[in-house]
Amino acid sequence: MRLDLTDLQLFLHICEAGSITGGAQRSHMTLASASERIRDLEAALGEPLLIRNRRGVTETPAGRTLAHHARLVTQQMEHLKGELNQYGNGVRGHVRLRANAAAISEHLPEVLADFLVAHPLVSLDVHEHTSADIAHGVRTGMCDIGVASDAADLQGLIVMPFRADQLLLILPKDHPLADGRSVAFADVLDEPFIGQAEQGAMAALLTHHARLAGKTLAYRVRLDSMDAICRMVGRGAGVAVVPEAAARRMGRAAGIRRLRLTDAWTRRQVVVCVRAPDQLPLPARQLLDHLLAQAG
Repeated sequence: MRLDLTDLQLFLHICEAGSITGGAQRSHMTLASASERIRDLEAALGEPLLIRNRRGVTETPAGRTLAHHARLVTQQMEHLKGELNQYGNGVRGHVRLRANAAAISEHLPEVLADFLVAHPLVSLDVHEHTSADIAHGVRTGMCDIGVASDAADLQGLIVMPFRADQLLLILPKDHPLADGRSVAFADVLDEPFIGQAEQGAMAALLTHHARLAGKTLAYRVRLDSMDAICRMVGRGAGVAVVPEAAARRMGRAAGIRRLRLTDAWTRRQVVVCVRAPDQLPLPARQLLDHLLAQAG
């Protein structure tokens, strides 16, 4: 069968997005063009690569094999481009980064912006995932670098500290608990919550620990922005769990109170993880060095 890099990259994008539509968007193709390319691949192979369902697609065994080798090929091409571009006008490249909600909202924006300014020929593909999904993505080669919580299973990866990441409960100034200093997560599960979007990593974390306590969080509204969550809490719409950096940054402007959560899982370290630093393409190695230089 005939394969080209465009087909391989498209197939990887579909696997990562979980849908042909999402893969087509990431590949800057029309849905019709992407679908035709996948049908041609399946016809040439004589085997289905994807299982279609109402929620998207999953890989067949043949699809998982193709995805594995496609990652190896595309990673090798990134290595090749990075090494050859050293002889040109700077290093061109594309780095795939997965990060959790706290890292994306609080720790990474300025750090990544500074990196892009210093490396104008490098582009970044940044996606929010739970820390467990980040570790899986790094292990399987779906991303070059992960920025995750050290509470996740990071076995088999090279792990380097990046930033402290304490989660706090925020509530309105006139809330009955506002004069306290700390509280257990289980003691506020009956409160009306302002939460992050349902697909977000923070939402998954809170849902998990609420279920462990035998409860279901009652969300009044879900928002993508930490700033918006803080502001709505300050207006009395509910309570929320947010990273300490966001709570401190928005505290006075939003009119919120901060309480420490006594649960051990709320005291975390954000770490950078990779499979093997010396095997990263040059642009990814440069980003890794930049992240570690900003650790603290």
